[in-house]
Amino acid sequence: MRSLLILLAISALAACSEQTERSYTVDELVADEALLSGIVAKCRNNPGELAKTTNCRNAEAANGKMRLQRMRQSLGG
Repeated sequence: MRSLLILLAISALAACSEQTERSYTVDELVADEALLSGIVAKCRNNPGELAKTTNCRNAEAANGKMRLQRMRQSLGG
């Protein structure tokens, strides 16, 4: 009986917890520019809370990678 109550309590707490945001890889963000720009804008609007999140770090890395690709293309490389 006691284990049933503990299981119910854990289930209730899990149901009430916040849903975590999906983490995107750098390659996924490079492939989807609209998603990348949305995440970058959100991160830059709230750097205090979001700067160290996985999505913000990956978005900044993807943004830098895309800039380098554009520079190489414009230089003919």
